[in-house]
Amino acid sequence: MSRRYDTVAEKVDFANIYSIDDALELLRETATADFDETVELALNLGVNPSQSMIRSSIVLPNGTGKEVTVLAFARGESRREAEEAGADYIGDEETAERIEDGWLDFDEVVSTPDMMGVIGRLGRILGPRGMMPSPKSNTVSEEIGEAVSRLKKGQVEFRTDKDGVVHVLFGKASFSVVDLRENLIEIGKAIYEQRPDEGIQGRYLQKITVSSTMGPGIKVDVNQFREEVYEQLL
Repeated sequence: MSRRYDTVAEKVDFANIYSIDDALELLRETATADFDETVELALNLGVNPSQSMIRSSIVLPNGTGKEVTVLAFARGESRREAEEAGADYIGDEETAERIEDGWLDFDEVVSTPDMMGVIGRLGRILGPRGMMPSPKSNTVSEEIGEAVSRLKKGQVEFRTDKDGVVHVLFGKASFSVVDLRENLIEIGKAIYEQRPDEGIQGRYLQKITVSSTMGPGIKVDVNQFREEVYEQLL
């Protein structure tokens, strides 16, 4: 660990579980790198990853703080819709060939269903980078303009990993505590909306940690988080 990390880590009581606001204040305080650090949420869920995958996408109410470059594969009227929604590039067969040759100057890829045959062969390139369009992440859609707009506004995708943990970014360290809290609760709502009917081991939500790109993990009060999410869902 770097000396900078050691210094900021001294501010965190790793045996303590912090309230949401205290955790977010501390998160901002420990993000001391010379760039605007991304902040991430990690949620340990009581699911068996081999039986249940928790996966969805949402638009964060306050965005991600990141400018997203979107490549949209579309034809005809859908092409115009994607352009009007703010797509940075419109893809076709030639674009797929460029990607195979190494072009990757974009952050997200969306597609209409009829174009998936064109980009299907790009799975080995886009898949490992988390860029392959999928209906589950709302990046394959007949409503291509809406798909582009969601990404531009701050859509994030989440899924459980092999250990049943969801990792998802929820903003930048420069965001206010209020904006970070709103994004955090919105993710919590989406997580609970994906709760499976069977296969829960103990409590569904077991542990919450927030951290910045270069900062230490900070544990958040699960009970408070659960109660605030439930209030929003009622």
